[in-house]
Amino acid sequence: MAFTAKDVQALREKTGCGMMDCKKALVECDGDMDAAVDYLREKGLASQAKKATRIAAEGTVAVYTADGVGAVVEVNSETDFVANGEGFKALAAEIAQIVAEQNPADVDALLACEKDGQTVEAKVQELFLAIRENIKVRRFARFEGKVASYVHMGGKIGVLVNLETEADINNEAVATAGKSVAMQIAAMNPGFLDRASVSDEVIEKEKAILIAQMKEDPKMAGKPDAVLGKIVEGKIGKFYKENCLVEQQFIMDGDITVEKYLANVAKELGADLKIASFVRFEKGEGIEKRVDDFAAEVAGMVK
Repeated sequence: MAFTAKDVQALREKTGCGMMDCKKALVECDGDMDAAVDYLREKGLASQAKKATRIAAEGTVAVYTADGVGAVVEVNSETDFVANGEGFKALAAEIAQIVAEQNPADVDALLACEKDGQTVEAKVQELFLAIRENIKVRRFARFEGKVASYVHMGGKIGVLVNLETEADINNEAVATAGKSVAMQIAAMNPGFLDRASVSDEVIEKEKAILIAQMKEDPKMAGKPDAVLGKIVEGKIGKFYKENCLVEQQFIMDGDITVEKYLANVAKELGADLKIASFVRFEKGEGIEKRVDDFAAEVAGMVK
């Protein structure tokens, strides 16, 4: 599989590694971008590579909660100028409300939903005609039950948390706990709720990467397999603590975990308080942002 200089640059942006290391990784992996990210991690040249699917794009994330229902939606635009406009933000907020109220099955069904005599698709087209910039309703999620939410930086990140508790969601302690957990998710971006949520495939892949990293480390050379196995298990334990929400250090009190924080609140309430599920949308994650080569464009015009 052939690759270009742009692919090398993209890999560098995803991993933070040097250009030559990225080029070598793509050569070794026959141009496969995902395999190259893993290759660089195995060589100890890349970190957790969380940026691998976090290439920025413009738009906003809107959240709506009311009457035991919560919805979060991502709507994309071509420029941040449009994304920050009142009309665009109002459209995203309205679409989130429509998701909550009408419960569409997928994006196509959402575009067909009607409100005030107009479909969502028509509302999008109407705004497009006004601003002349592509607008895309990309994805959404919806929860029913006791839902908490948080929006970061005016729509850069949106989080919904579905709480499991007998207490009233409007109880001040429950509402505060829900928002605090949502802020934790926004800040720390956990990939999983708990250990049970992590598949065997994910753990086996992580172990393989860790073993490959140790083989590249001269300090680990010659250590017995049993010792290496224990080191890997220890690192997997760290993986759980960093990536499982309930095991993460609570951002508002580094001495306890999120699970312990919820247990403390539950004790005060006299009722169970747990996280049933959560979703976190960050605008543009996984979307390749267009890069304009103005020098080449001008040169082409001259020719």
